[in-house]
Amino acid sequence: MSNSQVIEKMLAKTKRTDLPEFAPGDTVRVQVKIKEGDKERLQAFEGVVIAKSNGLQPSFTVRKVSFGQGVERIFPTNSKVIDKIEILRSSKVRRAKLYYLRALKGKAARLKEVDTRAK
Repeated sequence: MSNSQVIEKMLAKTKRTDLPEFAPGDTVRVQVKIKEGDKERLQAFEGVVIAKSNGLQPSFTVRKVSFGQGVERIFPTNSKVIDKIEILRSSKVRRAKLYYLRALKGKAARLKEVDTRAK
């Protein structure tokens, strides 16, 4: 076996299968494990998925506006820090990276919602 095959085999073991399929434009709530001292608690980070990267170490970027300030957080998809991901709503978008939302505020930053239950 070559090195690349060994690496792919190792990554297949660590790949998360419990997370739902989501795409850029979806509003998600990510439950993140926060460790404080010897205690562990869950904290929700809710926002719009503005980017998703695939490859050897897939990740996704979630953006929210908190107290008038835009906050973005990048989550590695296979991280143990993520407890679960809930998809709250899906939106119709025409591109893979929604970085243009950074420049928009308020109503201008709205996305066209799609009903996913109809399927």
